[in-house]
Amino acid sequence: MKRPWSDIDLAIIQQFYPNSRTEDIAAALGRPLSSVYNKALGMGLRKTLEYLNSPDAHRLDGVKGSQTRFLKGNQPWNAGTKGTSGLHPNTVRCHFRKGERRGAANTNYVPIGSERITKDGYLERKVTDDPNIVPARRWVGVHRLVWEAAHGPIPPGHAVAFLPGRRTTDAALITEDALELVSRGELARRNHPRARSPELAQLVQLKGAITRQVNRISREAKERPR
Repeated sequence: MKRPWSDIDLAIIQQFYPNSRTEDIAAALGRPLSSVYNKALGMGLRKTLEYLNSPDAHRLDGVKGSQTRFLKGNQPWNAGTKGTSGLHPNTVRCHFRKGERRGAANTNYVPIGSERITKDGYLERKVTDDPNIVPARRWVGVHRLVWEAAHGPIPPGHAVAFLPGRRTTDAALITEDALELVSRGELARRNHPRARSPELAQLVQLKGAITRQVNRISREAKERPR
C-alpha cells in the first residue's frame, strides 16, 4: 500500500526541491528517489538554473552536449543515398581490423592510468585491465590511492575521506595532508541529508514530532469506549 503524502512532505519538497539534491530529499523523507521526482513534477516544480549549474547537478562533468549537437539545418554527408558504407574516408578509417576490440569494449576503452570524475564528484584512476574484475572495480579513487601509498591497506570498516574544505578533483591537490581515515559509521553520519542541511533536518524533526502526535491522538480515540 502506498504511503500517502502528508502536508509536511509536500512542504519539504516545495521548499527544497528547486535548489537541493533530490537524493537528499528522498533520504530525508524515507521515500524512493523516483517517487520524489514524480511528485515534484506533478507539483510543477523544476530545478533552478543556479542549481543546474552547480557541481551537485553534475551537468558540468565532461563535454557539454551543445558542443557536439547536430544543429538544425546541417546537411549530413550521406543525405539521399543508400548503401554508402565505405565511400566516405571516415568509414574506411573506422573499419574494424584484426585484433581490435569490438563494440562497446573498443569505443569505451581507455588505458591504465586514465582518470575520470564520478557522478559523486570524486576523481578516480584506472589501475587494471584485468577482465576478471568488474569494470567499475578497475577504477579506484585517487584519494584512496594516495592514502594507501602512505599508510598501507585501508582497515576493514573504514574509508578515506577529505578533510573539511579540502575536497577536490585536481590530482595535484589530493595529498596525504588533505585526507583522513574515518569509520564507515562516521562517514554515513557526515553524508546524511540532515548533516548537509540543518534547515532540512529541522523540518524532518518537526514532521516526526507531528506524526507522533497524530498517531497518539488516533490511538487514544480508538481506545475510548463507545
